Amino acid sequence: MSTAILTGPPPAGSSLEEDLRSLGFDVRVATDVAGALADVPATERVALVDPGFVGHVHALRLALTDPRFPAAAVEGALTAQPDARASLTRALGAVTAEGPAPEGPAPALPGALAARLEADGVAVHRPELGVLVAAVPDGEDARAKTRAEVGAVDDEAVRLRNAVKSRDGFFTTFFISPYSRYLARWCARRGLTPNQVTTASLLTALIAAGCAATGTRGGFVAAGALLLFSFVLDCTDGQLARYSLQYSTLGAWLDATFDRAKEYAFYAGLALGASRGGGHDDVWALALGAMVLMTCRHVVDFSFNEANHDATANTSPTAALSGRLDSVGWTVWVRRMIVLPIGERWALIAVLTALTTPRVVFAVLLIGCAFAACYTTAGRVLRSLTRKARRTDRAAQALADLTDSGPIARLTGRTLGRTMAAGTYSAPYWALLATAALFVWPLVADTVGTWRAVPQAVVYAILAGVAVAHPLKGPLDWLVPPVFRAAEYGMILTLAAHSDAPGALPAAFGLVAAVAYHHYDTVYRIRGGTGAPPHWLVRAIGGHEGRVLAVTIAAALWHGQGFTIALTVLAAAVAITVLIESIRFWVSSGAPAVHDETGEPA
Repeated sequence: MSTAILTGPPPAGSSLEEDLRSLGFDVRVATDVAGALADVPATERVALVDPGFVGHVHALRLALTDPRFPAAAVEGALTAQPDARASLTRALGAVTAEGPAPEGPAPALPGALAARLEADGVAVHRPELGVLVAAVPDGEDARAKTRAEVGAVDDEAVRLRNAVKSRDGFFTTFFISPYSRYLARWCARRGLTPNQVTTASLLTALIAAGCAATGTRGGFVAAGALLLFSFVLDCTDGQLARYSLQYSTLGAWLDATFDRAKEYAFYAGLALGASRGGGHDDVWALALGAMVLMTCRHVVDFSFNEANHDATANTSPTAALSGRLDSVGWTVWVRRMIVLPIGERWALIAVLTALTTPRVVFAVLLIGCAFAACYTTAGRVLRSLTRKARRTDRAAQALADLTDSGPIARLTGRTLGRTMAAGTYSAPYWALLATAALFVWPLVADTVGTWRAVPQAVVYAILAGVAVAHPLKGPLDWLVPPVFRAAEYGMILTLAAHSDAPGALPAAFGLVAAVAYHHYDTVYRIRGGTGAPPHWLVRAIGGHEGRVLAVTIAAALWHGQGFTIALTVLAAAVAITVLIESIRFWVSSGAPAVHDETGEPA
């Protein structure tokens, strides 16, 4: 339960108490604010509201109920969560000791306390109200004028409009959000939570994957329609969270991971359907290739953003040109569409699934995503080469964590790597050289899957350690994690495709899915400010170089069904280990509720 303390009796006819109760607050009117504050349990959220407050209910909702911030304030109202309660008590004591201001203490109290909290090091969130009103007018004439301003704005319409991301893809903006926001409101009025809608979206996508797996035309049509409906629900859960301010740590984790689970499960359904259909078409290699390409593309996005979001002197002529293009209306939508964000991508998959074959779906998806990946990566490389930026220790640590280096690479980095000079581009150079060593000779000499390919895997592990031996602060060091992802996933795909073992490709699909989950989990932990997964977890699953070496040895050691069993066992071991730790962390760690509000492609 949350408690709102009015710092005095409200004027006659005020609806303030009723408004606060509608937001879930237990309302108390107190002249002794310090005593009333002390009576509220320290484990509860508390709000201090000036009795003369006049404004929209949604303005109070934004200021007093958002769970993401330890403290928040608008004019005439202040809230503090348990983490900030001690600072609030100190601030109240300091303000009270100063004595009343000439104009009287009550109107100035929430604002004075907010200033004291900030001086005490507490970040006080001040929501952007836009056309919403939050004020403490002085005198009846001013109150009447403010009430007229409140009546002139429909705060429910504002609330509904703000439930939609300010920046999103073309398909989502024009084909989904115009009606999904109303579905979000319908869910809110029936007490549904964002997590329930997120789960419904996952279940719908899994049913769609099951329909695709039937291999019939009717199944493919149903799969396409259900995939689109799953995406509608996927948009609805975020809009419901913004509409009702129901943000949570668990919700952030579910939202971040279920998108990939839904998409990759659908890939598997399409591959199963192709093999069961009339043509008995084996497209598992294409399905795995699509998952590899998509995951590597996301790692490029994550690495670039982590490397540059807090860099100093972060300027670039390329970035300036991009900003100028964004000022021209039509170029904004073209640039958002050609990178195939989740809305455009799922619409493409759904339509092609209903009308064509799984092979066509994957072929078009691979071509489109490859173009999008080249476009975004080339632009980011140009920005990095022309940007005069100094990257922070935090950014370097984030990139080091994203590399997912295991015991072999860490040992090599501390020994051989420290003897190598750290040049401006040395990290991506060694990473690319390691990848070349892994692929070029085995492919040229046709030694893939034999013992003669194992030394190249050893060389890869050693050079991977050299690449991360020094802090990753170079202009192109953000390329190191995606290069390692491409190397590991690509090697698993290559070995499975080259093998004659029945079921090797589906088993490889499962292994890459398990490892990719670990890498996405790492990203969202870093985004939440909680750091990467523990070192023991990375050691337990071998690091990227350890897994490459293990799969290479398995391919040389076992042929036929033995290799499929080895991939399946490794996939199960990684999945179980990673999922147990991930669920434990997100459910019980108290990590912050970080939701994606950027509208960046997913």
